[in-house]
Amino acid sequence: MATHEAPGTPEGLTELLDAVIGVVEHARAMPMSASVLVNRVELLGLLDQVKLAMPDQLSRADELLAEADEVKQAARAEAERIVSGAKKRAAALVAKEPVVAAAEARATAIIAQGDAAVAALMREADDYCDRRLADFEIDLGRISAQVTAGRAKLAARLSDNIRVAPVGDAGPTA
Repeated sequence: MATHEAPGTPEGLTELLDAVIGVVEHARAMPMSASVLVNRVELLGLLDQVKLAMPDQLSRADELLAEADEVKQAARAEAERIVSGAKKRAAALVAKEPVVAAAEARATAIIAQGDAAVAALMREADDYCDRRLADFEIDLGRISAQVTAGRAKLAARLSDNIRVAPVGDAGPTA
C-alpha cells in the first residue's frame, strides 16, 4: 500500500488537514471503484495530530486576546497615572491654567491612543481566530463530504448485494 508523506512534519492545523487530504488523494485505488486503500496507522496518526493541534491553535488565539487585554490595561494604567499626575500639578499650578489644560489634553490623547491600540489588537486577534476557524471549517467540510460520499457508495453496494440472491435458493426445507 502506497503512503503519502508530507515533507517534514506538518505543524499547523491547516497543514495537518492538508496532509490527511493528501493521504486520501494519493491512496491506492480499488479496481472498478471509487474506493481507495489508506494506511490506517498513518491516517489515524495524522488525525491524532489534528486533535492535538486544535488546542494549540485555540490557545494561541487566547494568548493573542490576553496580550490585547494586557496592553489595554497597561494603557489605562498609564493614562490614569498621567491624569492623576496632571490633576496634582493642576492643583499646585492653579495660576498656570494653560499648563493644566495641556496636561489634560495630553492625557486624553494618550488614553485615546491606548484605546485605539487595544481595538486594533482585538481586531487582529479576532481576524486571526476567524481565519483559522474558517480554514478548519472548510477542511472539515471537505472531509465530511468525502465520508458522506463513501458511505453512500457503501450503502448502495450493500443494497445491491441484498437484492441479488443466488438462483435456485428456495430457502430452508421443512
